[in-house]
Parts: sequence; C-alpha cells; structure tokens
Amino acid sequence: MNNFAHPTSNNPLPLLELSGRQQAQLVQTGQVSCEQLRDAALMRITRLNVRLNALYNFDIDAARRAPARGDGPFAGVPTLLKDLLSYPGLPLAFGSRLLAGNVANDGSPYTQALDAAGLVVLGKTATSEFGLLGTTEPLANGATHNPWDTRRSPGGSSGGTAAAVAAGMVPVAHASDGGGSIRGPASFCGVFGFKPSRGRTASVGLPPGMPTADLLSDHCISRTVEDSALWLKVTEVPGDWPALTGLDDPGGRLRIGYYHQDVFGSQPTPDALAALETGVEVCSRLGHEVVPCAGPRIDADATSRAFHELTALVVGGMVQQLAAAMGPMFSPQLLEPYTQSLLATAQALDPGAIDRAVATLQTAQEQLQRAHEGVDVLLSPTVPFVAFELERYGPNQPADTLQMHINRLAGYTVAASLAGWPAMTVPLYWNREGLPLGCHFAARHGHDALLFRLAFALEQAAPWIGRLNTLSHSLIS
Repeated sequence: MNNFAHPTSNNPLPLLELSGRQQAQLVQTGQVSCEQLRDAALMRITRLNVRLNALYNFDIDAARRAPARGDGPFAGVPTLLKDLLSYPGLPLAFGSRLLAGNVANDGSPYTQALDAAGLVVLGKTATSEFGLLGTTEPLANGATHNPWDTRRSPGGSSGGTAAAVAAGMVPVAHASDGGGSIRGPASFCGVFGFKPSRGRTASVGLPPGMPTADLLSDHCISRTVEDSALWLKVTEVPGDWPALTGLDDPGGRLRIGYYHQDVFGSQPTPDALAALETGVEVCSRLGHEVVPCAGPRIDADATSRAFHELTALVVGGMVQQLAAAMGPMFSPQLLEPYTQSLLATAQALDPGAIDRAVATLQTAQEQLQRAHEGVDVLLSPTVPFVAFELERYGPNQPADTLQMHINRLAGYTVAASLAGWPAMTVPLYWNREGLPLGCHFAARHGHDALLFRLAFALEQAAPWIGRLNTLSHSLIS
C-alpha cells in the first residue's frame, strides 16, 4: 500500500508534488495506475483553472477519455499542450476567436514522440493570439493569471503552460519559443524553462520555407530539471549531439560571463539585477569562474524591425490561407487589434521586404557568434522586471505600446533565438513580495548537455521545488 493521495480524495497532493519522472516510476512499478495519475491531475485542473484560466476550452469528459499509456520513460504522466500545437481530437484555435471550435485532425512527428514516451495529453494551455504577444490575455479566452499573484500576468506566449506547471496541475507541459516565449513565462512563474538548440527536435509540422521557422523552438516548461532533460531526450532527432546522459555529474569548471545590459542597451530593474547577482553568487559557490562580459551585441533596432516585418508577413500569409479555407465563415473582425495591425504592416511592405529582413537577421546571427568568445556560458537576467499587472499590455492596447513591450521583454532572450543557441531560465530568486525572477543561461549551439549539467547543479545548490510545493498547497487549500 502506498501513501499517495487517492484520486477520489479531496486533496490530490502529495502525488502531484512528484516530478514527471517520479510519477512514471510509480506507474512502472505498479504502485500507482495511469488512471490514478490522470484523475489526480484532472481534480487539480478543475479546482485551479477557475482561478487561473490556464487552459483553453477545457473538456473534462474528453480528458477522461485520454488513452492510458503505461509504457515509455514518461509512462502515464499527465501533460498539456500549448494551443499552437496540433494534436488529433483536441482544439486548435491558436488563441484566436476566429478559430473557436476548430479541432485538429492530425498531429506531427513531435506529438508522436510525446505519445511514444507515455505522456497522456489532457488538454491545451492558453496562449496569446497566434503566439504574438508577451502576455496571455487573448480575447478568445480571457486572461490567464499568474499563480504567485493572480492580479499579474504569467507572461506570454506560453503563459498558460507556465501557470499550469507552477500551480502543479501537471509536472511538465509543452511550450514553444520564438524569442523568449518559453523562458519569459517560466521566469515570471518561478519554474524551469529550456529552449533547445536549433534543429535538435522533431518537426511540429511548420510549413516549409516559413521565414521565421528557424527562430521557433518547441520544448516544455517543468518543475524539475530532470523532466526537461527527459522531454528533450524523447523529442530529439538523430544527430551529432553531445549525449544527454550523466547530467547529474556537474562536470568541469566553467567560465561563465555575466552581463546586465540587454541587446538594446537597456538596464534591468533592481529586482532583475538582484536575480542576476544571485545567479552569479550561486555559480561562484559551485566553483565556476564567473566574470563580467559585454554580452551579445547586434543592431537591435534594425533586427527588431526585421523580426516585426517577417512576423507580419507570416501572419498575413496565414490569414490569407484561413480566408480561402473558411470562405464565407471568415470574419476578419474577430482578429485582435494587434493582429490586425500586423496585417496592415504586411500590406504596406514592398516585394523586397522579406529578402531585406532575412538578410538583417542573418547579419545579427553572424554578429552573435562572437558573444561566446572566452566563455562557456552567458549569464544575464531572463526578463528585466517581475510579472506585470494584467490589462497593462493586453491585445487592446496600442500596437506601438505592445511592440515596445515585446522588445523590452525579449531584450535578453532573443539573442539565443536568433543564434540557435540552447538557453534556459533557472528560478533562483524571489523578491520581497514573493515574486520570482529567473536567471538566463545560454551556451553555444549543440551544447544543451552542458547547460543541463549546470542546471542540475544549480537545482541542488538552490532548490526551488519547496517554494513550488508551498504554492501548490496554498492554491488548493
């Protein structure tokens, strides 16, 4: 007889305090069934989603029909997918009112890998419309609330995933990142967020030739480092990658370069600077050589314009395809104001805009290759401030205000997206109000294992799981 909470109990803790890997081990040894894990997660989701609104259009009856998967490294572990990833039988609305009621027919090699690993998909997490904004307040579904302070945003565009994982609805869940959309929300919600090296993971079915495809990365947000590393193991494609094994061995001494000025030359708030100082102190305590450095340097204004124009062109092309597919059911007025502003931008661009924008991003990528000279890892704040109040940067705000906010949010994270580096945010700091801020670490392309070894050591030196479990108890009480 085990001492874990029975799924019919009024309290699904402490079962849900376990990591995904620990939950899978209970299934594999017969101590807990897949159905018990699923039901415990569903109980917690139904109790907390009323407060957090972290899931999109959640259907508990459909979730109860999710097939039990007793094999694989994540055997029976409940999870959630961001509402930008197609999964058969689940909603696929891209956070948009325009696509309300749409259900996906197909998955992808990526979701097939998740199924094969034993993960049980219960539903979709909320995102901003088409993943465009740095907050999760879509008009289609309403605002997602940060579990540390429900008056605040969990960030975006993976805010639903970050809030769900921080609250303990599931131990690990899918997220995606095009400039910081995994790492920013994970920082705001006090959980671990990792972006893999470019090209390391299975296809999610993006259209070939999409000009921003190289910037996009799918992975997860998790409560533990082990679950994130295991998620990458089960979704990576064959290649000449350093093996993701022996990650609990701290390895040799690293030379870590830290900086506090973002690519736009802006400084962080005192809270973000304190988070960085905490990261420097913990890394030094672990025996690493931590030295100041200049950090990544690019023409940030030109790069931001190019990224904005390419995003506008991609959104414009996607909306054209939707209009053709939906016919008379297509209602452009259902698109959010910021999305409509991107359509106007796309229409105003001349035919050579895409080539110029791609060339600008290529120049930035080349400039970024010098950033790691003399250091193994770059350390900075993840975001420049703690979680901001809801409605401050929602989709009804002026487009210029939202664009400036996006630039400010991504000032530290965008370099890794442009260069294709692996990068992670590690929850090492909480301010006086109890709000978390992560430390951002980036390594050269292909050096994901190096970052995971560092993350394992940081997790041991400054464990954050206790804070997350305290949060879980407070939310469910």
